[in-house]
Amino acid sequence: MAKDNSFDITSKADLSEVDNSISMATKEIANRFDFKGSKSQITRSEEIIKIISDDDFKLGQVVDILKNKMIKRKISLKFLDLQNAEDALGGTKKQDIKIKQGIAQDQAKEIVKKIKDAKLKVQASIQADQIRVSAKKIDDLQTVIQLLRSANIPIELQFTNYR
Repeated sequence: MAKDNSFDITSKADLSEVDNSISMATKEIANRFDFKGSKSQITRSEEIIKIISDDDFKLGQVVDILKNKMIKRKISLKFLDLQNAEDALGGTKKQDIKIKQGIAQDQAKEIVKKIKDAKLKVQASIQADQIRVSAKKIDDLQTVIQLLRSANIPIELQFTNYR
């Protein structure tokens, strides 16, 4: 009997690269003339990035700087979930950005449905925050990867453990 081939579909941001992006953005903010004397700062705890700045305009600029640094570090902006800006202490503004890790259950079901609607001879199963796809033929797995890359899915997908 032929052995099944498989791969996993995951969605995990590289947190060390996120930290590198934050430190690069912090350095740029410290060196920019328009931020001299500003209370702007970026910190990360677990999977939440906290941004504090003087006003809405500077807060928006800090978010743009961070996004640019993430793009340069090849981190997809689909990993970011921007929350609403709020008033903070001392007349400043703050904004939290959640880093999406893993595939949510409803999105996983949607991805599995797309795979099944393609009517390929593959099996897709949800395993916690990832999806395992297996098939007899490697070509079917590659077709699934191409299908998902061309689909408009609101999260960043990574294809790992290709066996």
